[in-house]
Amino acid sequence: MSIPHINLSDYREGDAQTKQAFVQTLGKGLEEVGFLTVGGHGLDKEVIAKTYAMFREFFALPEAVKCQYDKVAGGARGYTPFGREHAKDQKLPDLKEFWHTGQELPAGHPLRAEYPDNVWPVEIEGMEAAVTGLYRQFENCAATLLEALADYYGLPKSIFSDMITDGNSILRTIHYPPIDGGMPAGAVRAAAHEDINLITLLIESQGAGLEILTQENEWEAVHALEGDIIVDSGDMLHRLTNGVIPATTHRVVNPVEGENRSRYSMPFFVHPFSACDLTVMDHFVTEERPAKWPPITAGRFLQQRLEEIGLIKK
Repeated sequence: MSIPHINLSDYREGDAQTKQAFVQTLGKGLEEVGFLTVGGHGLDKEVIAKTYAMFREFFALPEAVKCQYDKVAGGARGYTPFGREHAKDQKLPDLKEFWHTGQELPAGHPLRAEYPDNVWPVEIEGMEAAVTGLYRQFENCAATLLEALADYYGLPKSIFSDMITDGNSILRTIHYPPIDGGMPAGAVRAAAHEDINLITLLIESQGAGLEILTQENEWEAVHALEGDIIVDSGDMLHRLTNGVIPATTHRVVNPVEGENRSRYSMPFFVHPFSACDLTVMDHFVTEERPAKWPPITAGRFLQQRLEEIGLIKK
């Protein structure tokens, strides 16, 4: 199976024919594979490099220092220590630690009270400006992709992108440390799972290991060209489209011999605002394909999944 590649500048700047080709590749890629690689996305490579460098410095700090930033709103912000999160229906923890940056809204905004304040490590100078700037670039990129997806289905252009306006999106920066003998037998860097959200935008990771489960039930490594991002569809989009778009199972495997070193990754999980209605869209319901799921809000759906993966208690 070949993971499709698209260039976002074709949609933003191309003529009608070029845009249509982009839209078709995007839509079919999500329907058939659930993963694409994307160039021309507009994310600033210098800011990306700077952000990675800052987080490498943070994750190298003593555990006691890092844990000062733990337990912020149930893991919704700040630091989550090594071994706390596990994949849904998995008992063994993933072999990773990570940092969450979330939505920031001005005082007086009607959704301001829904989002916990971000926290910033005083040990790393300049992190707030770099990371919040990158967060906004991710939001803009995600909105464009969702508009193109609406075009594919002939739906109102902003039907998906409106869901993420002032939404509960999360930028997660992950450190997978080298594997050693003290780690639980059978544990992997990230066990097989599907993402919770609408779509995920993943900056080119610093280290190999990402694999997807194909329709033939085989694991295939995902490789992106330098500077590209990887886009995949999550459970919320799967639900809205009545299963037409899959939430493709993926994992991060442990390093092979000779490559046992740290791996860093930076996914942007694109979430709607909490009150967003995730009822299956009428466009995807037919007599032969009735709605598969009952109505639910994005906030309630997220709550259920965070309980299932161990980030918050039931």
